Amino acid sequence: MGTVHAKSPETDESEGSRMDLQALKLKTEVKERERKLIKIRDKLAKLKAHGMQMKMKFLKAHVQRVHVDGLARTKDDIVINTVRDVFSAQDFQSVILKIHEARTRLSNLGCFKDVGVYIDTYDGPDALEDGIEVTFEVRELKSWGAKANTSIGNNEGSVSTGGMLKNIFGRGEELSCEYSHGTKKSSSFFITFTKPFHNEASTVFTSSVYQQGAEAPWSGYKELDRGLLLTLAFNSAASVQQKLVLDGAWRHITCLSRSTAFAVREQAGHSLKSALRHELFVDRRDDLVFPTDGVAFTIKNELAGLGGDIGFLKNELDLQVNVPLPKELVIQGSLQAGHLLPLRNNKTHCITDRFVLGGPMNVRGFEMAGIGPHSDGCSLGAEMFWAAAIHAYSPLPLLNRGSISDKFRLHAFVNTGNIGDFVLTDDYKRNLQVLVRDMRLSYGAGLAMSLGGFARVELNYCIPLLLQRGDRPNQGLQFGVAVSYL
Repeated sequence: MGTVHAKSPETDESEGSRMDLQALKLKTEVKERERKLIKIRDKLAKLKAHGMQMKMKFLKAHVQRVHVDGLARTKDDIVINTVRDVFSAQDFQSVILKIHEARTRLSNLGCFKDVGVYIDTYDGPDALEDGIEVTFEVRELKSWGAKANTSIGNNEGSVSTGGMLKNIFGRGEELSCEYSHGTKKSSSFFITFTKPFHNEASTVFTSSVYQQGAEAPWSGYKELDRGLLLTLAFNSAASVQQKLVLDGAWRHITCLSRSTAFAVREQAGHSLKSALRHELFVDRRDDLVFPTDGVAFTIKNELAGLGGDIGFLKNELDLQVNVPLPKELVIQGSLQAGHLLPLRNNKTHCITDRFVLGGPMNVRGFEMAGIGPHSDGCSLGAEMFWAAAIHAYSPLPLLNRGSISDKFRLHAFVNTGNIGDFVLTDDYKRNLQVLVRDMRLSYGAGLAMSLGGFARVELNYCIPLLLQRGDRPNQGLQFGVAVSYL
């Protein structure tokens, strides 16, 4: 037998083109069928997941026993109150939800650093057919610890260090001691005891003994406060927090240099202040530094004069509104206002209680406290002020969105405001004329950066447009760092 060789017949170009078109058409049909199969598979998966949820909802289950392993210093009563709600579940789906809620509450007690959950069938002598046993494995916090961190204030940074005793009495209590030193020669020392109550309002009681020193170079004085601070904080609604603060302080004001104005020198000396303060915080923004939507406002009311030689009624308002626009643009409007009413005819308040206006994170285009009454270059502050701003924010152009570019924004702004010892009457039209008269105005643009997700850094070019005699404008580049800003 010989070898047979076979050869395919030759084809012309038109036949080859027809074969390519048929192959391309076949590939297209295959891809279309694959897409349809993927859609069908996704729908089946959704139906299966929905069916599982329905099965879990109708699958009866009862939690008969709960174990919490790993307890040493933590008291049983707060743990029992935290996990008690798990027993109310009637089906397997609600069991899972109740266990997740209990785990979250245990993590928020301030007693544990880790919480694990295990679910098993219950096989005790009184076991039901659908009985379940739940075990929470917890790891308690160390009884003591040390900390060192940095923080940001208004154009000032500080380094703090200290130690703490945690879960002292077994219910999340903490005793801490902290010392901090700032870049502007400010220093503070706090001994603080914190007691959480673990109720629906998340009430926390805090008591502090403190010594705090700071300098105000724009006014030519430095201040040293020693006192006692009692605070009761609670949540009255979602995103609504309130604080009641009782502050008793012995204050000592001294001059920074020989050039300090006489109007500031006569404020120097010792004073005793006892005040009750109420603070209301509402924050519904989607971000602290660069929000794209939401509203936030703060109202503070302070009554001084319960004791000592300082007496006044002080009210402050801080409002911010954010409106998203197309192409990731955001318009932001801010309003700040304050009013101080003396309650006595003699020495009613110190220079440190008065309002100041102006600065790189306040009314931009002016020096720190550069707006309002001055004497020999020292800011004297005032008993009333208001300030408003409109910002337009935009992401950095020509950059892909990512973790780095999201920390920066270009922004343009217009700031305005006024400050002074105004005398308001019942004539609202006259009051409006007084507040608007002699107002300041500035505008500019620059670069803003988010620092740690809570502080803000700005480098702006500012142009003061309206100013009054005695003001201290700062046209050109201006750098600022702050947690709160206008």
